[in-house]
Amino acid sequence: MTQLITTAPQQETALLIALVTPQQPTAKAREYLDELSLLAHTLGIKIVATFMQRLDKPHAKTLIGKGKLAEISAFIQDNQVGMVIFDDELAPSQTRNLEAVLQCPVLDRNLLILNIFAMRAKTTQAKTQVELAQYQYLLPRLTKMWTHLSRQKGGTPGMRGPGEKELETDRRIVQDKIALLRKKLQAIDRQSVTQRKTRKSLVRIALVGYTNVGKSTLMRLLSKSDVYIEDKLFATIGSTVRRIVIHDIPCLLTDTVGFIRKLPHTLIECFKSTLDEVREADILLHVVDISHPACEEHIQVVQETLQEIGAASLPTILVFNKVDQLRILEQENNTDLDTLQKSYINRYGHHAVFISASQQENIAALKDLLYQQVRAKHQQIYPNYLKSATY
Repeated sequence: MTQLITTAPQQETALLIALVTPQQPTAKAREYLDELSLLAHTLGIKIVATFMQRLDKPHAKTLIGKGKLAEISAFIQDNQVGMVIFDDELAPSQTRNLEAVLQCPVLDRNLLILNIFAMRAKTTQAKTQVELAQYQYLLPRLTKMWTHLSRQKGGTPGMRGPGEKELETDRRIVQDKIALLRKKLQAIDRQSVTQRKTRKSLVRIALVGYTNVGKSTLMRLLSKSDVYIEDKLFATIGSTVRRIVIHDIPCLLTDTVGFIRKLPHTLIECFKSTLDEVREADILLHVVDISHPACEEHIQVVQETLQEIGAASLPTILVFNKVDQLRILEQENNTDLDTLQKSYINRYGHHAVFISASQQENIAALKDLLYQQVRAKHQQIYPNYLKSATY
């Protein structure tokens, strides 16, 4: 199954490839390819075509079958495509085999996300975390860098060929770099721990959610500060902390990196220090793009990630954002917004609110709901706080 897309000349071009399997039906594969296209767009890559292949299980050597591989290779030659991007994670050997046949760079979803994080990293902490994740990704893939050099047979060190010796040298360099970056990150983490300790006198609220659901827009609205906003995936990968006041109670609001399906495990590991802002928060605002057709899966992805970092049990308010865009879809699809809201409230409880951060719609209701939890936590920090206080 192939879908051809027009592209502008003189721009980095790529093919996208996904598998249709019993575990991943066609509709889901198309949805993942749409998200992969957005990831590529974030890096300025133009997609010229998408390919899908139906298989019972991935091919061990090349992920896709020989026939589809030959078809893709011919398409690359005929259209001078610059690279190929797979939606699934590729083993180092699969990448080598694919590049040997396709004669162009081959990336997987993990490497694409790593490149976006590298582009977005601004702070010393974020840059160190991303660099560490990149070296961890690179280490098992070093062998393909020296396949053009001969290797001699023999068991003694003096009989090894230049490729093997260069590989060992590079592996030591990368391992040393990883150790150095981990030490650097530990030092940064200690500073972050000290900073967070000074904030314990205030209620801490963390914005979490899938990438590009409007967290930074809501952050700007609640904090009245100039927070960076862009309609692209992973516009924010570091944490931003602002002091806000919810009615009469001062507190801290943190915007954190967005989550995504198939997020590389090395990134989760490396960003756990940044995600400490989430784990040590008192209240979570889980922002959801209610207009997205896969919003329920997005909720599940975020909940699974919160479970992985040990933050799943924190008090959480579900903030269903972009109701203005949903109304447009409501008119097109003849759906009832009120019925949809009631179904979500019945499913996720009364700690749910429906807003439009960009249109500043229903923000007062969000603040009222947030105030109830902020006030309860504030009274725990300051037991003598007047319980009869009003706003």
